[in-house]
Amino acid sequence: MKKLTLLTLLLACAACSSVAYDDPDKVETLNIDFGSTDLQTLAGNMVDSLIQSPQLNYIQHDYDDKGDQRIVTVMEVKLLNSGKFRFVAADQGQSEIEERVRFDQGSGRVDPAQAREFGKQLGADVVVYGSLRSIEKEKGRSIESGGSKKDDVYYQFVLNCVNIDTGEIIWAEEAELRKTAKTGIFGG
Repeated sequence: MKKLTLLTLLLACAACSSVAYDDPDKVETLNIDFGSTDLQTLAGNMVDSLIQSPQLNYIQHDYDDKGDQRIVTVMEVKLLNSGKFRFVAADQGQSEIEERVRFDQGSGRVDPAQAREFGKQLGADVVVYGSLRSIEKEKGRSIESGGSKKDDVYYQFVLNCVNIDTGEIIWAEEAELRKTAKTGIFGG
């Protein structure tokens, strides 16, 4: 009877799971899938490259009261706050702006002297966009590999910065990483 109780207790503990908060800056290597450490590493390197790039220095405009900050719109990529750029809303955010201006103009609740108007947004100097690609390969178990299995994933992160006036790509950067996982004969 004691063996059955102990076995039941062990099975119950094995079936338990837990969730906890963890440090978001901690290296995460649970599996070969693209993860938070990969994103932070690639994005951080790309942003540093863009910030240090002299290609943006030639863009000038007479309405700039913020020194040498270029006005950037970011498409599906987020940049860190560097102080080098001013950001305007891209597709995401525009519907919220429109909703707010319509409320200011038409609700009768906002002082007309303080109500916002359409047609006063800053135009962006450049647009930054990018993509993440992956190539995944797997080598199944074999006698030659001692019964182990190997998974390999190659990731390529590409960012481009384009001058909106000319359509010229004025900065581009690629970052790559490869992750492999080897599973032993008794692993999943």
